[in-house]
Amino acid sequence: MKKSVWKNPLFLIGFSFISIMLIASFSYSFVWGNEVRKLYFISENGFPIEAAPISPKWDYPFGTDALGLDMLGKILLGAKYTLLTAFVIAFLRVFLAIPFGLILGTYLVKYKKYFNGLIDSFHYIPLTILTYFLLKPILWEPFGGFPNSIIERFVLEILVLSLLIVPIISALLGNEVSLLYKQEYILSAKTLGASKWRIIVKHILPGMKEKLIILFGQQLMQTLIIFIHLGLLTLFLGGTNVDYQLVNDPPRSITNEWSGLIGDSFRYLQGAPWIPLTPILFFTLSMLSVALMMEGFIQAKRGYSYYMKKFKKAYSPADNQKEYIPDKSDFNRAEM
Repeated sequence: MKKSVWKNPLFLIGFSFISIMLIASFSYSFVWGNEVRKLYFISENGFPIEAAPISPKWDYPFGTDALGLDMLGKILLGAKYTLLTAFVIAFLRVFLAIPFGLILGTYLVKYKKYFNGLIDSFHYIPLTILTYFLLKPILWEPFGGFPNSIIERFVLEILVLSLLIVPIISALLGNEVSLLYKQEYILSAKTLGASKWRIIVKHILPGMKEKLIILFGQQLMQTLIIFIHLGLLTLFLGGTNVDYQLVNDPPRSITNEWSGLIGDSFRYLQGAPWIPLTPILFFTLSMLSVALMMEGFIQAKRGYSYYMKKFKKAYSPADNQKEYIPDKSDFNRAEM
C-alpha cells in the first residue's frame, strides 16, 4: 500500500537536514555576506593559552582553522555551493539520459547489446582521474589569473561531470525500457494498436518514475563522492586559488565549498584534525540524509526496505537453489 513520503520519518529526517543546511547557508550569506568570524588566540588572566588553530569550544563548536576562521561559518558559506551544484549535476545526468535511454530501448533494440558492450568499458576507467584531467585546465588558476568568470567555471564543471555519466545511465535506462516492453499490459497496448509514442508517454515513463527518483538519489551521492576525490586532488568546485609568490600559500577554495575545505586543510589531519574532519562530517551527514530520503521513499511507495533488500541480495545465499539429482539421460550420455 502506497503512502505519502511526507509521512515517512526517514524521508523527513533526511529532507530536514538538507533543507536546514541550505536555508542556514543562504541566511548566513544574507546577514553576514562572506565574512567569517575570527579568533586568533584565547587568553586567560591576560596570558594567551591557545592560538589558532583553536580546538572546538562552546562558542566555536567545530574550532577554527589555521588563520583563526570559524569552521562552522565556512561550512555554512559553502553549503549552498556544494549541495545545489550536486543537485544540478545529478538532475542533468538523469534528465539528459532519459531520451537516449528511451531511444535505445525502443528504436535501437537490435543494437543495444553493442552499445552496452561499448559502455561497459567505461566502468574500468577511473571517473575521478578522467574528470581531473578534463577539469584541471578550467579550475586550476594559471599564473595570470583565471581567464573566465566563476559562473563560467561552475557551468563548465557541471557540464563535464554531467555528460561523462550520461552514456552509462542511458544504457541502464535502455535496459529498463526493454524490460518494461515485455510487460503484459504494454504487450496488450501494442496489440490494441497503440503507437510507440503513446506507449512511452502513457506506460513507459509512468512505470519508470519511481526508479528515476532512486537513480537521482544515487547520482547525487556519487557526485558528492567525486567532489571529495577532487578536493583531495586540490581541484576545487568553482576554481582553485593558487598563490604563485616566492613564499606561496597552499591552494585554497574560492567559495568555501566543502571539497575545497578538505583539500586545503588535509595536511592538518595530525595536528588539528577538526579542520579537515569538519567538512568530511558534513559530507557524510549529507550523503546519509540522501540515503535516508531514498529509503523513506521506497518504504512509502513499495512497502519494503531498499537497503535491506540490497544487503540480502549481496550477502545471502542464492534463493531457490535445488540439489541436482541425476536422471537416466545423464548415465546414457556417460555410456556413449
